[in-house]
Amino acid sequence: MSGHSKWSSIKHQKVITDARRGQLFTKLTREIMVAVREGGSNPDANFRLRLAVQKARDRSMPSENIERAIKRASGATEGAGLVEMVLEGYGPSGAAILVQALTDNRNRTLQDVRNIFSRHGGNLGESGCVAWLFDSRGLITIRTNELDTEKLALEAIDAGAEDVTAERNFVAIYTRPEELEMVRETLEEKNLPLTSAELSLVPKTMIELEEKPALQTLKLLDKLEELVEVERVSSNVNFSDSVLEKYQSQT
Repeated sequence: MSGHSKWSSIKHQKVITDARRGQLFTKLTREIMVAVREGGSNPDANFRLRLAVQKARDRSMPSENIERAIKRASGATEGAGLVEMVLEGYGPSGAAILVQALTDNRNRTLQDVRNIFSRHGGNLGESGCVAWLFDSRGLITIRTNELDTEKLALEAIDAGAEDVTAERNFVAIYTRPEELEMVRETLEEKNLPLTSAELSLVPKTMIELEEKPALQTLKLLDKLEELVEVERVSSNVNFSDSVLEKYQSQT
């Protein structure tokens, strides 16, 4: 899972300095609105809304923006036209890619996603072609900095984590979806510097790619995530540190 978690961590770090902050807030607002539409405006009684609100806070979205999104969605008309889509396909050299989107125009989003796959060496597949390669998991990331990663991993396991992977500057903690909140709260009580906590589609197995197709795949993932309708993108590629560093230097 390390390649998946490394890419996830880089995405979270990029968000902090990304000039597309306005686009990010639009995505977060849409996610909050759909959560309200499906489960009501009370976060205590709406698990999906709690996760959406926490995700927005993790991305430094102002509290007033979050409250405004909840109020807008409570008006019954806002967000009513948004539907969820899951699109599946293959990147360069057969990388499995799964795209989760919220859209008010399925045909437009389908065409936009298809075009990005085509322009970057991939192709959109049939429903179910790669979804079986992923499991829904809770994913918590923590910047390690000067922290003792071995001690942190033990604390995460004691808190209920199923798996922990340590990388150069962060730790990825995996949980059962229904235990994500519990593990997060336990770790927060220990004053650990959590970067993010969200439900994620995690690959069951990883593949290795040569440098060129790996860089092409990273570009494809980035372009997919630039679409305002796209909420999450998952892949089963184990990106090496050298590939990630080279890609970052090019962008």
